[in-house]
Amino acid sequence: MGKVICAGLGPGDPDLMSLRSYRAIQSTRHIAYFRKAGYEGQARRLVNGMLPEGAIEYPMEYPVTTEIHFSDPEYNKVMAAFYDDWADRLAELAQSEDVVVLCEGDPFLYGSFMHLHTRLAGRAEVEIIPGITGMSGCWTATGQPITWGDDVLTVAMATLSEDELTERAASTDALVVMKIGRNLPKLRRALERAGRLEDAWLVERGTMEDQKVHKLTELEGKVPYFSIVLIHGQGRRP
Repeated sequence: MGKVICAGLGPGDPDLMSLRSYRAIQSTRHIAYFRKAGYEGQARRLVNGMLPEGAIEYPMEYPVTTEIHFSDPEYNKVMAAFYDDWADRLAELAQSEDVVVLCEGDPFLYGSFMHLHTRLAGRAEVEIIPGITGMSGCWTATGQPITWGDDVLTVAMATLSEDELTERAASTDALVVMKIGRNLPKLRRALERAGRLEDAWLVERGTMEDQKVHKLTELEGKVPYFSIVLIHGQGRRP
């Protein structure tokens, strides 16, 4: 019997990958990773030069990304079939071999692997190797602690409605907002309504070679998918 090993890769800098993930990657004969069709994929890019000679690769290409809104029933139908198919393939492979699945950040924090994890239950042994989260890499890049004392930290998706983003920004001490991209104008409006825009930072590609850190009020134009908006807590200090 083999098993499915999901290796958390950390926030983007290969040096921030755990030794446990590194060793799993270097010793595997089978390696799978998510990617958009036609692209190398961020997870695969992070392990360049680490794979053993002769390793068999399994690119798991999303059938849709932003072509259909995630609230559309068709999106859920297509994505469910995609995860069902790959869970079947990995479960079959794990009957006799170990297979490593790559995951940026930490697999259990908004990772795509979670959809495979639920489908593999009872069908294959699964091991999760945790990783440093992308948000941790980003708030470290700002050079400021994200929380102090009793600060409450809220993690939100920019895909939420403007009203809900406004409410959550206004009611928390520290804030992390993910999935920025095309949602940036809406997020700006929400933070301004909540009185938090002046405190907001945006980090592009945290910990990677092309990392950029901006005050959100000074940023113009579009931002890449790998961007996170941060507001630092100001709690009790000695």
